[in-house]
Amino acid sequence: MLNSWTLFAIFTGYVAILFAIAYFGDRRARIVGPPARKPWVYSLALCVYCTSWTFYGAVGRAASSGWDFLPIYLGPALMFLFGGRLLQRVIRISKRHNITSIADFIGARYGRHQAIAMLVTSIAVVGVLPYIALQLKAVSFGFAVTSSTVR
Repeated sequence: MLNSWTLFAIFTGYVAILFAIAYFGDRRARIVGPPARKPWVYSLALCVYCTSWTFYGAVGRAASSGWDFLPIYLGPALMFLFGGRLLQRVIRISKRHNITSIADFIGARYGRHQAIAMLVTSIAVVGVLPYIALQLKAVSFGFAVTSSTVR
């Protein structure tokens, strides 16, 4: 198929283009101001959720266990359908208290205790490690497939 160096150059160029788009988008938002509503941001965030997690998580779960993959999609779908008021409340509280992370949010809920925020951060880091490993596996598998080194 493709030479490994050619493939690496294409991937690097693609990532550079993505970073350039993000850079110019941020610069434009600073000059013009952010748009009033950003439904496309939430749509793109949902797309990120459905990348390698969908490919490796849901498909693998469906192949091995049948209908056990359903909660992967059911949770976010139900939240977007029925949890609008809760999401609005969380966003309103976050803006009022200038909260930018889950740890800050939960820490603020319990009197701005830094120990609680540190505990939540530790739990979040441990919880996200399998997802990061899944992303790395997806990138390496994609590279291997495109360069035809899979056996």
